[in-house]
Amino acid sequence: MPRSIERPEAELGRPLELPCGATLKNRLIKSAMSDSLGDGAGNPTETQKRLYKRWAEGGAALSLIGEVQVDPRYPEKPGNLALAQDGDLHAMQALARRGSANGTHIWPQLGHAGALSHSPISRPRGPSALDVEGLRCRGMSLEDICGLPGAYAKAAVLAKDTGFTGVQIHAGHGFLLSQFLSPLFNRRRDAYGGRIAARFRIVYEIIDAVRQAVGTSFPIGIKINSTDRLVGGLTEDDALEAVRMLDRTSIDLIDISGGTYFPGAEAASDSAPSSGPYFLDFAREAKTLTSIPVVATGGFRTRDQAIDAVKGGFVDAVSLARAMALNPELAKTWLSSDGGDPEFPVFHAPPRGGVTAWYSMRLTALGDDSESRFDLIPALALEAYEARDERRSEIWLQRFPQSPAAA
Repeated sequence: MPRSIERPEAELGRPLELPCGATLKNRLIKSAMSDSLGDGAGNPTETQKRLYKRWAEGGAALSLIGEVQVDPRYPEKPGNLALAQDGDLHAMQALARRGSANGTHIWPQLGHAGALSHSPISRPRGPSALDVEGLRCRGMSLEDICGLPGAYAKAAVLAKDTGFTGVQIHAGHGFLLSQFLSPLFNRRRDAYGGRIAARFRIVYEIIDAVRQAVGTSFPIGIKINSTDRLVGGLTEDDALEAVRMLDRTSIDLIDISGGTYFPGAEAASDSAPSSGPYFLDFAREAKTLTSIPVVATGGFRTRDQAIDAVKGGFVDAVSLARAMALNPELAKTWLSSDGGDPEFPVFHAPPRGGVTAWYSMRLTALGDDSESRFDLIPALALEAYEARDERRSEIWLQRFPQSPAAA
């Protein structure tokens, strides 16, 4: 039986002030997920707007929109949003407005997939050229790298101008900035490769450019890996050194995660249900190295786990993905006296990628207010997800003809 909690809001309901002066109204964050609900041309759909409004109505302090592209030539998927001056800014404004209802912050996660760019609509580039089983990419030129800070800064300004209340820089999960931090994928011998300080350099330059562009009072968060979960990848010692370096920047919120989406890598997203939150020990050590608020993402399934993490000083807030996909009002539920934890589905022998696809299609059902009729099994969810991607790939190539794959 779960222990009795007289006033859970005493921990989870406390506001969290960020270094820039902005305040999150509680300690429960809707984590970035690649919801794949863009229209294929980088713009929000009505389903996506409704989805983020539901999380705002459900009491989340902050909703993060996963994989919002700063360069449409290197997307993670064709359902991503893209922050572009010639995009549908009215739709972006509507998403920001609806997602920030009820005092909720809504931040796009500024992403660049790098070597993991979706190959049907891109010609992937990473810090170094790679040719391994299931993954090939070209290496970035020095000119390519020097253009990154400006691209992130431009996207952040557009996010601010369209009404989003902050941004998160994505430096985790094996995407471009995570690739720079990992010695397994960054084999450069110039100023951007070698020791962790050099591999971190582009991250620092991007943070600095974004801060100069958006001003001192606009929140900037970052998601970083604690580990790549790959032999030869980012070590926890180097990840902790990255936290030390982040402490000397103007970042407002450090989101700790781990793992990558590289082919053959361990996929936590398709693993069996966890026995507890991931990365908490790392997060607690990270908190001793920085005064910036620290969040952990992954594995939170119960309110007790969230309370213990915050009350125990492991983190300043918890970031929830699948739990909030199962119950979009989870924040409100956990801040009530009754509480109640989501019931996680158990899948038997799902295909690789099937569980992730099931949750992605569940988000679509939430945005359509049709979750009560959602009955896909992982294999069928994967089939529907991939068919939607295929249709949207055609739209993406028409919308972004400068994409390398369209040349």
